[in-house]
Amino acid sequence: MIPPNVVAFIFSIVISAIAIGILCYPFFVKWQRDRLMAQQFPKSWLSIIESNLSIYKSMTSEQQKELLGYIQVFLKEKQFIGCLGLQITQEIKVTIAAIACLLLFGDRKTYFPNLRSILVYPHAYIVNEMVMSDRYVVEERRVARLGESWTRDQLVLSWEQVQQDIRNWQDGHNVVLHEFAHQLDQEDGQAEGVPILSRAMDYAAWSKVMTTEYLQLCDRVECGKKTVIDSYGATNPAEFFAVATETFFEKPHQLNQKHPSLYEILQRYYYLDPRQWQH
Repeated sequence: MIPPNVVAFIFSIVISAIAIGILCYPFFVKWQRDRLMAQQFPKSWLSIIESNLSIYKSMTSEQQKELLGYIQVFLKEKQFIGCLGLQITQEIKVTIAAIACLLLFGDRKTYFPNLRSILVYPHAYIVNEMVMSDRYVVEERRVARLGESWTRDQLVLSWEQVQQDIRNWQDGHNVVLHEFAHQLDQEDGQAEGVPILSRAMDYAAWSKVMTTEYLQLCDRVECGKKTVIDSYGATNPAEFFAVATETFFEKPHQLNQKHPSLYEILQRYYYLDPRQWQH
């Protein structure tokens, strides 16, 4: 039988080792990510990005280098799963990663921490959705979707839609930007159109601008007026942030002209000015 003092000593050693591991883990993760970012970027991946991300060649060399580093980390940490027989290829992974990583510039280096797996369907997929009818009766309906972001650890995309979006950059619609903006919003466990901001003082300005712009969009949609921001953004504040993000990256000049306050606050948040990539 092991003496109680020996058991206590072993227990204290184990607890200390666990505590040290917990304290050192963030440093290990940073070291591993820095190492990945410093690695040479595969030429085959670069070829995919140059073909599928039209704005890449307009970015500064510093922005390009930073983006490629983010992509290497992203692809190392995230799992891609093909659905309905879709085979995951390099093109699928690199294309999705390149678009998603546009949202990581500045001091946002958490790499969508809640996300573990990206499920990719070959086309729109069908889900069962519970809907409240006019008579307060809950009905189950089958609806087609192009993408969705879960607050747990998964994100779903239609590869057909991703391909359509990369062919039509500047139309204001991008399922990857949309769903990964939701991931930023959901990082604190809630989807309410308010991502984690770098400074506490930024929340007041964010709330003021976003609330004003959201209500303005709701009014214009209700009156049937034309809007730069897609009408789907009037669904709720969470969808407004996601749709505004799509518009910011794909229609920067129009968004800045019609909604300068919204453009400015998104520019500060994303540490980018997409107007520089479009002429």
